[in-house]
Amino acid sequence: MKLCKKHSGFAVALSISSILWGGSLHPAAAQVHPFSTFAANGSNLAHWLSDITLTGQIEGGIMANPARPNPGYNFGNFLADHANQVQLNQAEFVLSKAIDPSKNTYQIGFTLEGLYGSDARYYHLTGISDQEWKARYQLIPAQAHVDVHLPWLTSGGLDMQAGILQAPMGVEGLDPAARAFYTLAYTSEYSVPFEHVGAMFNWHVTPILDVTFGIDTGNQTTFGSSDNNSRPAGYFGFNLNNLAGGKLRIVELSRVGPENAWRSSAGGHYEADHAQRFWNDINATYQVNDRLSITAEFNYLHDEGLHGMEGRQFKAADAESFVSFLSYKINKDFTFNYRGEIYRDNNNLMVSTFQGNNSYMNAIAGRPYAAIPGPNTSSHGTTYGALSLNVAYRPDLGHHVRVFQLRPEIRFDRALNSTTPFNGGRNNGMFTFGGDAVIGF
Repeated sequence: MKLCKKHSGFAVALSISSILWGGSLHPAAAQVHPFSTFAANGSNLAHWLSDITLTGQIEGGIMANPARPNPGYNFGNFLADHANQVQLNQAEFVLSKAIDPSKNTYQIGFTLEGLYGSDARYYHLTGISDQEWKARYQLIPAQAHVDVHLPWLTSGGLDMQAGILQAPMGVEGLDPAARAFYTLAYTSEYSVPFEHVGAMFNWHVTPILDVTFGIDTGNQTTFGSSDNNSRPAGYFGFNLNNLAGGKLRIVELSRVGPENAWRSSAGGHYEADHAQRFWNDINATYQVNDRLSITAEFNYLHDEGLHGMEGRQFKAADAESFVSFLSYKINKDFTFNYRGEIYRDNNNLMVSTFQGNNSYMNAIAGRPYAAIPGPNTSSHGTTYGALSLNVAYRPDLGHHVRVFQLRPEIRFDRALNSTTPFNGGRNNGMFTFGGDAVIGF
């Protein structure tokens, strides 16, 4: 699959995900154009309005755990955290005006996405939606940003997104139709950010090289008193496109800024504002042939203050991981997907399971929260291994159905150094099986 040389950071993530499961993300024939009648007017504004699209999507799933863990959580799993329970993960609508990447002209677009379901518990922004809901099913503004293309500096120009943004780092994202699996890797849960208020820029330097940079208030925080500290954070990185005859893409993205909450930091405001968190993710996707693609992701996270302070000396915490993906298209409807991961939590401070519907966001804000922690070992951290397999069934149903997919999944997690974090602290491994169903219009 050859990829267009121009992409915003978010579009790059979607393109990589589309390669993983071997399908097209949003077939144009299935999009609804609510203002298409304006096209007959002939004015520039009417034409701009006529290209606005509306899409909707529903996802539900379950991951069963035969060990029946007490208190009922699949440890280390966000989106399918409740064992043996069917849940509505997402019901979402997106109204958008896309930028045309083939035209290096002044363009303006936007994306508005509202999402309701159990996934929303993990994708709030402090001060906007995190305290409005107490039930498992919650509502968030998943995206609300203005998109601009500026024909500046090079023939590819500069793309900008400003507003509420989904974080661009990593391979797996919030959209279930744009990733290979129902569940997420540890890396995608604990070592990449989720949501931002800020601005991202993607400069198309050459047909091969894109440079990405941006600034925001922090991971899942907003301005002023709603921020968990008083300092911004920012991105920088690059994309290498169309390598090896269009078969290879490499995406590197780094991020730095304080992310700890002053309410829960041992050093209070000083630690929260000065302890930097360094996020680093690089992934490469190679399209071997029309059926087979492989992706490798390496991530390293280092936080100067997550482990607390001794006087004015930060005690750092960090984690490193490697994730491999393989996707093989069996035929036009069925795709086999593999994901294998090694995740090293050096201080047992990254991996945990949040109990209750608001605990995750309370932890980000620095408020009291309940969690099932990782192994309580002071002498060493924990190395997690995870293997996931599925066969995704994704037929083209037509009749304005943009996407329909069924993904039965089996997964095995294991602590590789004899600790017992799973199933209520009883086991060093956990077997789960289930999957999800997605339908979109």
